[in-house]
Amino acid sequence: MSGKQQLSTLMRVVVVCGLASLFAGCASMSAEECRTANWREQGMRDGQNGQPRSYLEAHREACGKVGVVPNASQYEAGRAIGIKHYCTPANGLNEGRQGHSYRNACPPELEPAFLDRYKAGYRVYQAQKRVDSLVSEQRNKQYQLDKAKDDNARDSLRRQLRDLDYSLRSARDVLSYEESRLR
Repeated sequence: MSGKQQLSTLMRVVVVCGLASLFAGCASMSAEECRTANWREQGMRDGQNGQPRSYLEAHREACGKVGVVPNASQYEAGRAIGIKHYCTPANGLNEGRQGHSYRNACPPELEPAFLDRYKAGYRVYQAQKRVDSLVSEQRNKQYQLDKAKDDNARDSLRRQLRDLDYSLRSARDVLSYEESRLR
């Protein structure tokens, strides 16, 4: 087989394996996990991970392909325990600060306290992202300035850097304010 043919064959194998991995990654559970599942424990894990009640449907679909039907009552009993560990104010703050999306998973009695801290954490996350974006833009402008030869371009870049300095100071003030609100 020539080098081109070997490369072509290798590329096909990589594409097929990649597609297989992609499709396998879409299922909520593997065939083996479906066959050996303890549905109470699975529900507890899903609850602790903040999966909404509707996530059971994803398991039904994945496991139905191998002839396994989830035990809904065991799953719900486990999820009810797990979701209490997820829907705490401390975890809400953590989830928000990490920029995770909230999937409407908390029961009504736990949701207000969770969401209050989640929103506070998410404001800090957004403020930090703004600071990071401005710092990146500032580095880029400084790099352009260092490389610029034309005086007009250099003057323009200096003005842009001054504007970015002002925006960055303001963004850091917002970040500081949002962090202080967490205390």
